[in-house]
Amino acid sequence: MKHAAPRTPILRIYLEGPMLETARTGSFNFMNVLRQTVEGVGWQVEWHRTGRLARMTAPLRGGYALFHKETPTHARALTFRRAYYYPFWQIEPLSQRWQFEVAQSAYDPHSIDPQAARDFADRLRARILPGPQPLRGDAIFVPLQGQIRRHRSFQSMSPVRMLAEVAATGHPTVATLHPRETYDAADHAALAGLAARYPNLQIGGDTMQLLRDCAFVATQNSAVAFDGYLLGKPAVLFGQIDFHHIGLKVAELGAAEALARAETHFPDFDRYLFWFLQEKAINATRPDAGARIIRAMRRGGWPIQTAPDA
Repeated sequence: MKHAAPRTPILRIYLEGPMLETARTGSFNFMNVLRQTVEGVGWQVEWHRTGRLARMTAPLRGGYALFHKETPTHARALTFRRAYYYPFWQIEPLSQRWQFEVAQSAYDPHSIDPQAARDFADRLRARILPGPQPLRGDAIFVPLQGQIRRHRSFQSMSPVRMLAEVAATGHPTVATLHPRETYDAADHAALAGLAARYPNLQIGGDTMQLLRDCAFVATQNSAVAFDGYLLGKPAVLFGQIDFHHIGLKVAELGAAEALARAETHFPDFDRYLFWFLQEKAINATRPDAGARIIRAMRRGGWPIQTAPDA
């Protein structure tokens, strides 16, 4: 009696237009490594354009699905996104950064070699944020994100109230609007009202220049605060995020205490960056990238086998 050959597992990867084209042409390095890795253990890869219909039908198809930054649509789906900088990536079962594996992990700075961390961070700084040495200024920098009048579940308070808490310290405070967010008339009115109430508050400015010269960053969970770590800038976090370990968390300390501590809060930023990116993320240029991809997929519940040489 003949037995049917085992069915080859299919991984469908859903991407938006430009990213889909780079994956198909082989110019997207992380997707190249991922495809080679899963095909190396007997899986098949298909590229698909994401969209409302594609996401609706994905749960009805057999096999497994991987989305870029989008919420997984079923139990056999995972999501991936860049870990802030190329070539670092994360593969996760949930799309909220504060629920990523790194966010739940304990960080021990003493486990990181300080010289390796400094060398790594110096190279990263030169590539990501080249320029003059950052200054220790007086201003608190508040990079705003979207929905500024709404208090969402992952936030300690609304962004507008956050900005009021920061301005109430009396320190020079500069807030910027996110260039890809939409702000309505009520949002602008709320900001204008705060600026009229607090003469130390300025709305608008050059984000990178403000970051380089500020005292520290206060934010819900903006990636600008992660950039600030590269420049040695402490962060007061009013929301949940994956890079919280060396930040001052308002949910734990309260706004007044967190803001007061920020003036003298100087963790070892280089060790943290090394841990977060080099140890916890998938560096697509390293020889162990494939093994890390497999581990992330298995952690997400996929029955994918470890490569023989991993």
